[in-house]
Amino acid sequence: MIGSVPIGGGSPIAVQSMTSTNTRDVDATVRQIKRLVRVGCEVIRLGVPDMDAARALGAIRQRVQVPVVADIHFDYRLALEALEQGVDALRLNPGNIGNRAKVQAVTRAAAERAVPIRIGVNSGSVERALLKRYGGPTPEAMVESALGHVAILEREGFHQIKISLKASDVSRTLDAYRIMAQRVDYPLHVGVTEAGTLVQGTVKSAMGIGLLLAEGIGDTIRVSLTAPPEEEVRVAYHILRALGIRRRGVELVSCPTCSRTEIDLMGLARKVERAVSGVKAPLTVAVMGCIVNGPGEAKEADVGIAGGHGRGILFRKGKVLGTFAEKNLLPALLAEVERLEREAEPPGNSRNIQ
Repeated sequence: MIGSVPIGGGSPIAVQSMTSTNTRDVDATVRQIKRLVRVGCEVIRLGVPDMDAARALGAIRQRVQVPVVADIHFDYRLALEALEQGVDALRLNPGNIGNRAKVQAVTRAAAERAVPIRIGVNSGSVERALLKRYGGPTPEAMVESALGHVAILEREGFHQIKISLKASDVSRTLDAYRIMAQRVDYPLHVGVTEAGTLVQGTVKSAMGIGLLLAEGIGDTIRVSLTAPPEEEVRVAYHILRALGIRRRGVELVSCPTCSRTEIDLMGLARKVERAVSGVKAPLTVAVMGCIVNGPGEAKEADVGIAGGHGRGILFRKGKVLGTFAEKNLLPALLAEVERLEREAEPPGNSRNIQ
């Protein structure tokens, strides 16, 4: 359990992200966390570079509902302070925080609070001895590094462990997780690290995370992007939805356009995507450009448009609602999405269509 969120054991795949604010700036960090929660983030990790950041965790934790993970490197005192401040989990590698007495202090404090520890090995953080033995940060070296850290915690009787093995290379990431999945039964936190900017990072994350989840490997995920962290959460849900694992928000079905398209489909699709980005209800919205595939896809969607010559037919759950001029298609479609969301959400929830 990370706070109230179960990890592993058949629980839903949990979506994580990490703040990009200065953790010492409590107000800015809380604002960003709340934005992340609005788009579906279920676990949030914060960097803790020094004691001032560690001491800020308590004030942050009191102002947010989502479980908070403290990301600690090298200094065991930061882990102890983070635990004192009430974090829900730690991310650290016990082999990097000092001698056994320091490890014991952290594991005892974590055990007393039922706080789990994620061991996170990246291809760039494998120990020199292992790099020399394996000739580089190979999947085998990453797995051995992680298992070495696991053994340190197990010697202290600590078993509330989660493991991650991330590389920026998709193939290396896949192989490392596949090996580890055969070796341990601990929950696995899956991701491709330093994946890149929005488009490249999304593709690499979808391949790496998606292939592993399709094989049944992975219990919680974080998409790493050089982009606002809200985009990480959105991409994560797109991956889960594409695999049929979890549905949250709108799945937009739109055609690639061709010479038969007679409305500004690209512009319309972009406007729809922006407008429904805050919708939580699991809906399928189709924005199609011609009469070949348009009517069929639009009928299958919860709400859909099949474009024609400067106009389009609007469908809701397979039924024709009417034909609208191109300029009226967007407001008509969004009105139906809002109605469906209102039907799906409990009374009193605020609208999310912009």
